[in-house]
Amino acid sequence: MSVMQIVHTADVPLLEAWRRVTDWERHGAQVPLTRTTVATAPPTRVGTRFTARTGLGPVGFDDPMEVVAWRPPADGRPGHCRLVKHGRVVSGWAEIEVRPAPDGRGGSEVRWREELRVRGLPRAMDPLTAAAGRFLFARALAGLLREAR
Repeated sequence: MSVMQIVHTADVPLLEAWRRVTDWERHGAQVPLTRTTVATAPPTRVGTRFTARTGLGPVGFDDPMEVVAWRPPADGRPGHCRLVKHGRVVSGWAEIEVRPAPDGRGGSEVRWREELRVRGLPRAMDPLTAAAGRFLFARALAGLLREAR
């Protein structure tokens, strides 16, 4: 499996950063040719399920995910979310942690760790998969934190 980690600091307050990076439908808007659909009623909690569909027309694949840990930031504690991927094409997990920025200026720091496996790719491709994932997820994370609401 490919393991990657992205750390992004933004001038976005902690709770707003948490809201943005856990707005699952907005994730799809940041990834080319992807749309995310949430299958469970809000609010997000353990058991929330959503699917990111990547493709063009009928050609593509689904990346179904489930929230298995959910702890929004509170009382000085960072927010933490863990997702498990249940797909036939992509499997693995992702963890998102949102904490106050280390510089103390009121922004936030987001840590995104992900371990994924793409079915049919040999393990020798793991470094390339990790590099592509880092590029794609760093771009998506920056977009989520940059967008105005």
